[in-house]
Amino acid sequence: MKVYYDSDGDLNLIRNQKVAIIGYGSQGQAHALNLKDSGVRDIAVGLRATSAAVKKARAAGFTVKEPADAVKGADVVMMLAPDEFQADIYTGIEKNIKQGASLAFAHGFNVRFGFIVPRSDMDVWMVAPKEVGPVVRSEYEKGGGVAALVAVHQDASGAAKKTALAYGKALGCGRTGMFETTFAEECE
Repeated sequence: MKVYYDSDGDLNLIRNQKVAIIGYGSQGQAHALNLKDSGVRDIAVGLRATSAAVKKARAAGFTVKEPADAVKGADVVMMLAPDEFQADIYTGIEKNIKQGASLAFAHGFNVRFGFIVPRSDMDVWMVAPKEVGPVVRSEYEKGGGVAALVAVHQDASGAAKKTALAYGKALGCGRTGMFETTFAEECE
């Protein structure tokens, strides 16, 4: 099993990209805050206007938009809404995701079982921290990180793994280790 660390990820790859975080629950909040603290400058949080998390995301300094608007122009779209809502969300945002973007996940369920079938022009990868969001955040704040699984499902650009490793490093997961796997292995 291949394990990747901070030295394998290039933060400059993700710092200069526009990232849309879809969902601001346990994982969404941790991802957004850790990315921001790692120097990612352009982060939008995608939430329904009626979501209770809108106030929390705005209070943390994030631009909050409806998911279909948050993904416009994004280089990376990280799906962090609950699994049972992701397929419907994807249907509503797919046409607004730019050609060649990365569609990313923290759990492989919807891709593995065909509930989401990404367009062929997109990179599709996963960085799945192996802890709940508050621990992902607290370990990062202490200067550490939590282990994660990393997988590439679709590599349209030829750089999907590099982008995933940069994202994982920004989360703090490269401090502990990112274990290479597949979407199927992560789910099953």
